[in-house]
Amino acid sequence: MTLFGDGLDKAVQKSFTRPAPKSAGAQMRYLVRQLKGTRAVARMLRISQRTVERYVKDQIRKPRPDLAARLEHEVRQRWQPQIRARARQKAATTGGIVIDTRARLGYTAPIGSTDQDRTRHLTVALPPAYAARLFAAQEAGAGDDELQHIAAEGLKEVYFQDGGRRAGSLEEVRFTDIQHLEFDL
Repeated sequence: MTLFGDGLDKAVQKSFTRPAPKSAGAQMRYLVRQLKGTRAVARMLRISQRTVERYVKDQIRKPRPDLAARLEHEVRQRWQPQIRARARQKAATTGGIVIDTRARLGYTAPIGSTDQDRTRHLTVALPPAYAARLFAAQEAGAGDDELQHIAAEGLKEVYFQDGGRRAGSLEEVRFTDIQHLEFDL
């Protein structure tokens, strides 16, 4: 589980116009349509093809917990791709992204300043450029460390430096011990 990657996915999922299928049979039928066959779905979910066929026909209704989690995850990853792309495009070009976090934040600054880390609760609107960088890095398969670094750069520019109006000599922001993290478009 990646904190930043899952947070970005949840923010995009808030823009869905219809709810994803809830029952195991409906989820399985959706995946069979998307992947064009029961064999591909069975391979992806690591179950037998016959089991997939039983779910499609509603002969099995209640999956075991690990299969239910994999099934829901795969459906959510594929649900409404055009809506998902449109939401990401809007955030990356005009809307930006809002980050709500409670974490330990500190910074590297010139000698003589108070740069000690402390826990802060921030709700900050990051500009579209940072939303574009976050989504591009996520698409490229970046890990949580890289996404965290991009978010820290955004917090440095918007919160600590206030768009260049203060703390011009600030070098780096440390973003650690994350207790809460949520994104919104």
